[in-house]
Amino acid sequence: MFGVGIGLAAKEKPPGMEIMRGKPAKEAGLAALQEAEKLAGNGSWELLAVARVYYLSGNKAKGQALIDQVLNVKPKGSDWQRAGEIYADAGEAQKAEENFQKMLSADPKEKDDTGRAEIGAWYIRTGRRDKGEELLSQALARNPGELWHYVRAAEAYLGVPPGR
Repeated sequence: MFGVGIGLAAKEKPPGMEIMRGKPAKEAGLAALQEAEKLAGNGSWELLAVARVYYLSGNKAKGQALIDQVLNVKPKGSDWQRAGEIYADAGEAQKAEENFQKMLSADPKEKDDTGRAEIGAWYIRTGRRDKGEELLSQALARNPGELWHYVRAAEAYLGVPPGR
């Protein structure tokens, strides 16, 4: 028990609002982002979330470095998909598609019906309805009662940005 207590005591308490309060928006945002990066540790989804903010807020080099950090160490299909979503949000369709294709290749048995539905919606949204409907069809064949598949399809067909 003593060793556990030391480990917990040694862990630094996050600073909370104090790192942001009273600072100009950009400075506050960067302080929050730096703290988020510390807290992300080695978590792939967490690092990709931080990478997304860096990438989309203009620091593409830092965002890309974090994306590479995740994708260079045994990435899962969901990691490829999240990286693709960052590029899609940045309007970089070719990079998005490359990552989406890697996600689909990582899931050859089509078990990730949610990923297929989300990527299918992206294809529809970007004008490739046939490819999108093929992926949505696979997702719905596997799980026809999944509400979120229909929501993603509706978003795509109606031109609504993807929900999170």
